[in-house]
Amino acid sequence: MTIVDIGIPKRLVEFTVDGETVRVPEGSTILDACTAAGKEIPTLCYGDTLEPANACRVCMVEVEGSRTLVPSCSRKAEPGMVVRTDSERTRTSRKVVLELLGSATDLSTTPHVDRWMAETGADPSRFGPDAATVAQPAIVDNELYVRDYEKCILCYKCVDACGEQWQNSFAITVAGRGFDARISTEFSNPLPDSACVYCGNCVEVCPTGALSFKREYDKRADGSWDESRQQQTTTVCTFCGVGCNLTLHVQDNEIVKVTSPHESSVTHGNLCIKGRFGWQHVQNR
Repeated sequence: MTIVDIGIPKRLVEFTVDGETVRVPEGSTILDACTAAGKEIPTLCYGDTLEPANACRVCMVEVEGSRTLVPSCSRKAEPGMVVRTDSERTRTSRKVVLELLGSATDLSTTPHVDRWMAETGADPSRFGPDAATVAQPAIVDNELYVRDYEKCILCYKCVDACGEQWQNSFAITVAGRGFDARISTEFSNPLPDSACVYCGNCVEVCPTGALSFKREYDKRADGSWDESRQQQTTTVCTFCGVGCNLTLHVQDNEIVKVTSPHESSVTHGNLCIKGRFGWQHVQNR
């Protein structure tokens, strides 16, 4: 006999967040519950299309009875749990983590980080001017996307998207240890000589701009990149019959990048090289 999943509702788990009672479906994380309740918890390494990596440690919260702070992006909600997202302990942890990240990497293109810094009172400069351990020139070895690893926080999202969670190309991985840890191709070969298929799914999940479209990188460099002037239009890719959704980002009547809706049942935010980068012919002059 075959059992068909007809979407039977899950049991609800009831627990407390910052003194308020919340109820979420069984299996939800603390972050899921807080998001549903309208409480913002900063996070960098979390991706709604990937398994939690627990790498950035920005989303740590306090759980009553737990010896240490826990990552809200992966800790499952339990009945009767008492969670504090804005205690002195969590604020101090978040402040120090943001300071450490800000002192060692370039977070200038990381969304929301300036506001998080201001809210927590984080001051990366207190570690001194010599704290920047990953300063390096951007790698431009192809015409599709740029790797600017001085913005990389080693969240592993690009590795997961390229690996078994999505693309299964395994073109990139983490090389080295400690301060020498870095995202690299096999034997540090140029990207065109690696197993990369240029799907750009690593660019899609990068939270800091360490990976970006070549067009975006160029426009940021010349100061013309302006997201406030960009219009987004979602359409269907015409390269094949799969039906992938594309979101075209248009600035000054020019397509500057293409993404895909994460809630799409076809793509879940992922595309192939044609869908992600095959739009230059539209404006080829």
